[in-house]
Amino acid sequence: MRIDLETNLAGIVLKNPTILASGILGSSYSLMRRVEDAGAGAITTKTITLEPREGYPNPVFVDLGFGYLNAMGLPNPGVKGFEEDLRKASKNLSIPLIVSIGGRSPEEFLKVAEHVLEIGCDALELNLSCPHVSGYGLEIGSDPNLAYRILKDIKAISSKPVFAKISIFQAQHKILEKFIGSGIDGITAINTIRALAIHVDSMKPILSNIFGGLSGPCIRPIALAAVYQIYREFPDIPIIGIGGVEDWRSALEFILAGASAVGIGSGIVKRDLGIFGDVVEGLKAFLKSRGIKSIRKLVGYAHNV
Repeated sequence: MRIDLETNLAGIVLKNPTILASGILGSSYSLMRRVEDAGAGAITTKTITLEPREGYPNPVFVDLGFGYLNAMGLPNPGVKGFEEDLRKASKNLSIPLIVSIGGRSPEEFLKVAEHVLEIGCDALELNLSCPHVSGYGLEIGSDPNLAYRILKDIKAISSKPVFAKISIFQAQHKILEKFIGSGIDGITAINTIRALAIHVDSMKPILSNIFGGLSGPCIRPIALAAVYQIYREFPDIPIIGIGGVEDWRSALEFILAGASAVGIGSGIVKRDLGIFGDVVEGLKAFLKSRGIKSIRKLVGYAHNV
């Protein structure tokens, strides 16, 4: 029996439902080629801002045992500095390229989007939920009216699908209804969760920024609940589910909850890029064992109870 893992995100066809999540390895063309070679269905770049950002000084990452805490500070070369790598990627990659963009105002978002669209990509993902960078991410996205304006303005100039990356705090019906009302094509849920770790011996916060974003398996039940709720309330909006995917089973949980595709980020820390191939093969084996030909038949299947 031929197993079909192909999925569709607002008209973008993926050979399988795995996507490199933003913030992991999507900073250069060479790294993106490695992700493609590993078997990912699509790639999301690191968040690109108008001007270059160096990010925060070390320490910026800690393995908590049950998950990861990071506060990188959105390091990136800026939209002009990323131009060469983006041009190579858009021209040479054989899988869809989603560019994550960020800004401190509607004007900044618009300028970055215009530049990226001119160079080339398959979709835009708007970072409205980074929990640890002042003036960006969640500080912008926590104002539904401001976020609506940004989404609507970018959707008005984009011929490519536009996705809003949200936090667990934005996964509320009224906020999502407003975001979706802007005309966007999909939702990415969820971003990391604002958190803190303290080193007992030094009696100080571990991260240089004090606060960071919590990721990994510990947030998966929270992310799954968000995806399930979004699909239940807005079944026609495509969802990219993210949060603690570490193997094919956890990827399948998101698909059953309603995600058409699954972002993989922190899982790469322990499994390296081989995680993409392992997830793909695991999904194939599961479908074959159940006599199911297409992964699309399982999107939202957990709601059939």
